[in-house]
Amino acid sequence: MGTTYRSLMSWNISTTAVELVPSVPDLFGYFHADGPKLLQAPLSHVVIDDGRRYLERTNEHFDVITLDPPPPVEAAGNSLLYSKEFYATIRRKLKPDGILQQWLPRGDAVLQSAVASSLQESFPYVRVFHSLDNRGLHFLASEHPILNRTPQELADRLPQSAVQDLLEWGPATNAAEQFSIILGRELHLDQLIAGAPDAAPLQDDRPENEYFFLRQYMHWKI
Repeated sequence: MGTTYRSLMSWNISTTAVELVPSVPDLFGYFHADGPKLLQAPLSHVVIDDGRRYLERTNEHFDVITLDPPPPVEAAGNSLLYSKEFYATIRRKLKPDGILQQWLPRGDAVLQSAVASSLQESFPYVRVFHSLDNRGLHFLASEHPILNRTPQELADRLPQSAVQDLLEWGPATNAAEQFSIILGRELHLDQLIAGAPDAAPLQDDRPENEYFFLRQYMHWKI
């Protein structure tokens, strides 16, 4: 849909999207009326490639790397965007003080624990928040402390276009109130790990999120 890319572009910063399927960018305008205009913006860069492969080969370094793996989380290959090996690549491609933003759409206790553990073992600083609609978890990870800022401090840092984007889906009517709701949904990483303490950190050869039928209906532990 391009929603994440559109949100990043609302900051008026140079933004690179890496999309696996060549036809997907052509549908940006179907979901967002301003999509075609954003694709033509000087700060917009769309690369057709596998996201992980792109990061492994590029010489660029980034302030923010955001991962938006497509649901369902059990889809084959999704594990490669949550593994310790991929996080090691991301660490090498982040600028000093750079931040990884990782979305996990729902998932059972074992999967949440596996993803939380892989992030905990990959980054010294990790924060996690319930999504506003309770349909997933948002992780922030960095080599450096992620500062605790007040809702108003965060709101004051947004350009007006980013404020509009933040409030487009509500429920708040101003940026400070929206941030207050989000910050109030923070969890401790250990809470997720405690939900299934025996779950191994997710790795390339331990795709805990996959094999849905075996895990859910035959109760196999992968």
